[in-house]
Amino acid sequence: MTAATRADVTIVGGGIAACAAAAALRRAGLSVVLLEKRVCGAGASGVNFGGVRQQGRHPAELPLARRALPIWQKMHAILGTDVEYEASGHIKLARSEADMAELERYARVAREYGLELQMLGANAVRASLPWLGQKVVGASLCAEDGQANPRLVGPAFARLARRLGADIREHAPVEEAVWTGDRFVVRSGAVTVESRALVNAAGIGAGAIAHVFGEDVPLEPLRPNMLVTEPLPYMITKSIGVCGGDVYVRQIRRGNVIFGGGRGWGDVELGVARPATTSIFGGSTRAVDIIPALRSANIIRSWSGTDGEMPDHIPVIGPSQTMPSLVHAFGFSGHGFQLGPVIGEIIAELVTQGRSTSAIEPFSIGRFAGRRAQAAASH
Repeated sequence: MTAATRADVTIVGGGIAACAAAAALRRAGLSVVLLEKRVCGAGASGVNFGGVRQQGRHPAELPLARRALPIWQKMHAILGTDVEYEASGHIKLARSEADMAELERYARVAREYGLELQMLGANAVRASLPWLGQKVVGASLCAEDGQANPRLVGPAFARLARRLGADIREHAPVEEAVWTGDRFVVRSGAVTVESRALVNAAGIGAGAIAHVFGEDVPLEPLRPNMLVTEPLPYMITKSIGVCGGDVYVRQIRRGNVIFGGGRGWGDVELGVARPATTSIFGGSTRAVDIIPALRSANIIRSWSGTDGEMPDHIPVIGPSQTMPSLVHAFGFSGHGFQLGPVIGEIIAELVTQGRSTSAIEPFSIGRFAGRRAQAAASH
């Protein structure tokens, strides 16, 4: 029988948050084994839009997004590689007066958290972005926000963790995880890892791990529908969102326009996700509505992937309510990209100190305890 690998911490999952946690834990002097079922950064961390935004977040997430900002501003130096991060600014468009009122309401909320948004009326937004369509009646601008290449960020954090000494195992799906009374034992194929702490950052698979330890959560698959065009003359200088969230657009310096909207199709058991034709047409139509110059652009690729979505659209971050030394970080509901690096820091704080310097109470897995009790009573 092969001897078990021993470590201070086992991390299940290989997204940005998981790999950032591995790096932070190594800096704290702990030994780490990370198990990823495919390759690091290939899941939700790598298939998203690439928006690095604070604007539009749930108020509970704003302190985390604010803490993440300086990390992104130093990302090149931290990772030692270019992940195409650019503080381009993020502008959120209104297509009705009701939308504009919602943007103004949100700007007041954001100000309470230290996030200043610039409100732009129809004339101001057209003067700034003359290529916008006539359906746009105003906008709010967050100049601090930006964009990055999601296909580069996750693998770069994995390489950083490896350089710091983390044991990163790819193509290692978890088959069993148990608590023996004094340690966690996690098995993946011929690999068995024993550790005093376990981090559940397994994306859509995190619900199954939580269930093993008596914590059932209403985690559902979310599959973004993404597209990219041929290279076009560079004009879209901001990352673009809209009230309602049904389309989002950005252009990279090479000229390709990346946009998304709607949901794809997938099968969690098979581990596959595909773009949906109806979403492709719907997203394309909405993109042309706000940027008419895209009407004749050729789409060269479309894709999807699977994230985990919570019913209240904010993640689970924090300690287990049933198991000592188990930390959860999942369910980012399609907007975890910007948060990923700081979630890694928070995970490391929870493992090493038992608490975080950030307010994470709203993200407790305990908020679903009533749902579990109600479900049990109904059976």
